[in-house]
Amino acid sequence: MTRIPEEDRNIMEKAIYLPMVLIVLNRDLVVVENSPFKLKKPYTDLIEETMKIIQRELAVAKQYMKRNKLQVTQTKRDDAFTMYLFLYKGYEEYHNYFNPRIRNKVQELMEFYFSKEHRSRQE
Repeated sequence: MTRIPEEDRNIMEKAIYLPMVLIVLNRDLVVVENSPFKLKKPYTDLIEETMKIIQRELAVAKQYMKRNKLQVTQTKRDDAFTMYLFLYKGYEEYHNYFNPRIRNKVQELMEFYFSKEHRSRQE
């Protein structure tokens, strides 16, 4: 049973997932720049704009975590699972995440940030 409220846990999970989304987008940006596309600019602009939005959201999450004495640290990783230590106001909790679930969540976040729904909220 977790002592961490759902809202705080969601923010702590953002600190796990958003850096992974940025890594994927960075790699994709390199692939697009080195690809034989005739018009690369729309793709690179989309990726770069999305990365800026994610970086802002990650900064907000990290500021919240710092203010509220929350920390997340990866402690162990194998082929199937990744374990994170959540420090919540003096309490320690270990959370195991199934690696395919992490990958699916990162993909889901990428789809969300690329969606028209998200873009219209930013305007």
